[in-house]
Amino acid sequence: MGIQAVRILDGKACAEQIRREIGEQVRRLRADGMRVPHLAAVLVGDDGASETYVANKVRDCGEVGFESTVVRLDGGVGEAEVLAKVAELNADEAIDGFIVQVPLPGHIDEQKINLAIDSAKDVDGFGPENLGRMCLGLPAFVTATPNGVMELLARNGIATEGKHCVVAGRSNIVGTPLSILLSRNASPGNCTVSIAHSRTKDLGELCASADILIAAIGRPGFITADMVKPGAVVIDVGTTRVADSSRASGFRLAGDVDFDSVAPKCSWITPVPGGVGPMTRAALLQNTLKARQRRQDISNV
Repeated sequence: MGIQAVRILDGKACAEQIRREIGEQVRRLRADGMRVPHLAAVLVGDDGASETYVANKVRDCGEVGFESTVVRLDGGVGEAEVLAKVAELNADEAIDGFIVQVPLPGHIDEQKINLAIDSAKDVDGFGPENLGRMCLGLPAFVTATPNGVMELLARNGIATEGKHCVVAGRSNIVGTPLSILLSRNASPGNCTVSIAHSRTKDLGELCASADILIAAIGRPGFITADMVKPGAVVIDVGTTRVADSSRASGFRLAGDVDFDSVAPKCSWITPVPGGVGPMTRAALLQNTLKARQRRQDISNV
């Protein structure tokens, strides 16, 4: 299959479309005299990547007409203080949803923080109630990256039914939720799914059997051409900062897929950056709008 047959899954363009749709719904809320959605982000410490991610989320909120708040806590803050801030945001009627940006400093238990977030405001979808409801096919805030991947597949009309999908990576926030979503009796969905991880034997052979290959392992360039089936759809979730002295920033973003060698074999492939990343941010906006709508429904009862 020649390189001319490859089609790029443009997450940036797809996310722009989603933001336009959300912006229109926000305009209708405002025209009806309703309060617009409000997203808060808790940022602990001064991690450069986290600063960038949160700044992008704030910019996205401004574009669609959401209100946004950034809560900054010192990197040396105690776990109890972070939990107290979570409790405060849980109780704040002006906040529809909030996230606690990860990674957190090593002395803070991320799981304990996630468990403390009210499920009705858990727009990251990291908590057990939302994950459990997703597994059962019930209404839930689906974790943003898996939700973004599913939107990308759906909006590009990529067939999934009966396909063999290999998910390389089994994290609770990407690999495992994606495996469940893709195997469900839905569209996109109805895939036969294999989850690969560090203990998987013959990993390259398994990946090469996939009609749809999703790389979510956090190892730059790990997926090479010999691990990809001709005509496969390849979704690269990886975004790792790699030192690059030629860039003003001193780094570049690298995916888990060796794009240059893999792309010529694919029918569809996501770039990094510009693929899954923008879709993750768009999915967070979708969840925040959903949280606002649910709270409006409750207040009308």
